[in-house]
Amino acid sequence: MALSLMEGNEAIARGALAAGCRFFAGYPITPATTVLNHMLNLLPPVGGICLQAEDEIASIGACLGASMSGLKVLTATSGPGISLYSEQISFAVGSEIPIVIVDVQRLGPSTGSATRGADGDVNFLRWGNSGGLPVIVLAPVNAADCFTLTVQAFNLAEKFRCPVFLASNKEIAMTRESLDVAALQIPDIINRTVPPAGKPFLPFQVVEDQYVPDFLPIGCNVPVRQTSSTHGENGYITTDQQEIARILLRLQTKLESAVDTCSFYELFNDDESDILIIAYGVTARAAKSVFKELTVAGKPVHLLILKTLWPVPENVIRKAAENVKRIVVVEMNLGQYVREIERILGDKKIDFCGQMDGGLISPDKIREAVTNG
Repeated sequence: MALSLMEGNEAIARGALAAGCRFFAGYPITPATTVLNHMLNLLPPVGGICLQAEDEIASIGACLGASMSGLKVLTATSGPGISLYSEQISFAVGSEIPIVIVDVQRLGPSTGSATRGADGDVNFLRWGNSGGLPVIVLAPVNAADCFTLTVQAFNLAEKFRCPVFLASNKEIAMTRESLDVAALQIPDIINRTVPPAGKPFLPFQVVEDQYVPDFLPIGCNVPVRQTSSTHGENGYITTDQQEIARILLRLQTKLESAVDTCSFYELFNDDESDILIIAYGVTARAAKSVFKELTVAGKPVHLLILKTLWPVPENVIRKAAENVKRIVVVEMNLGQYVREIERILGDKKIDFCGQMDGGLISPDKIREAVTNG
């Protein structure tokens, strides 16, 4: 593909196609609707299915069914839709159903402002499932990230059999910018692991040193049981406390033990500075402008742009902050991810620069927070 003028939502759709996605279901909601629009154009020519469902609950339900049948699936919504997705997100977590969920965030709470951006869902994405088990949340900064992180999201969903979120933002989703897809570094495509032939199959059984069960689609010649209730390795409901504890610990460990393998970020260091800016999403673009400006002015800072928010990339954060005295956390909300930074770097001086009023955080505001602290 030649150089294109592409919005973030289109880049997500094209990244999904490149990752092998062949099923999309969604319901129109600003500012996520154009993901649906692009998938309507992209999927049918390659034999895929794009469904506009009657509501958000039906959308994610259709995706889970398609995933259980073996397809790679995508859905896209915004904050109000994530609220409706919550029960079936929990189903995907507990029954280990791969799915990629795009949350194009807008200003909340509730219906909020459909045409104003924010990053107010980042804790909701992590903690919005019953049971509180981990999920993966990736945060793109621009259209290029929307493409590459979508491919990464599908790889992670397939590898770990779990829901993976893309925490986009209205400004990223609906801003067109130049993108040369051919120049992007696209990871190799990963597919879920099938069981070895000739051995008995249990849908949630894992072998030693393996955290993720092999996959067979529902409808094949081997019985595959699924339930949203607490189940054992055979897929049947269980009340055995030891078995329950063992499986829930595995669901937790399979992601938390692998965090270093899915920690995406950009780090800009300057040995002469003892200040670190931490940002993510569209706000990272303003933070990067400040980083460049202060470097030219002889007042350098470090900058860490997080592209994995959950599980928290603690080693990345600690490494970036090991030689600094002060951290400025910038996010388009009233203070959500800053709590994780405070938890990890409690021995440092941490200042928060936030805003949630429907407007973007400007470089001027970030610069003021950095230089006046």
